[in-house]
Amino acid sequence: MKSNRPVNLSMGQVLDVNLKSPVAIASILHRLSGVIVFLLVPVLLWLLDKSLSSPEGFAQVQAIFGGFVVRFVVWVFVAGLLFHFIMGIKHLLADLGFAEELQSGRVAATIALILAVIAIIASFVWIVL
Repeated sequence: MKSNRPVNLSMGQVLDVNLKSPVAIASILHRLSGVIVFLLVPVLLWLLDKSLSSPEGFAQVQAIFGGFVVRFVVWVFVAGLLFHFIMGIKHLLADLGFAEELQSGRVAATIALILAVIAIIASFVWIVL
């Protein structure tokens, strides 16, 4: 008799199954990019507030942006935002009935991942270099 009870999988088994599917990779990274954007919004809002507070504050923010670390943090935010946006468009299209089947969903996820990688590389060149 086969049991219908749930089976607890180890993290290795879960990753082994999920890292073979572009749909799963896109979904996991979409959630991760949402967390990154959520956590970095207060930092960037603080920088915006500081830059708009006074001419001295603007000069301080300009001096802060001279460093590599701050530009890298801004790039991480922009990369997360771009990835989340592109995957969000893919999800919206799936909600409208496009790419709902298994094969077309894999193709849509692969296309979205490729577009996201291109956008993230372009943003790295624009912001960090």
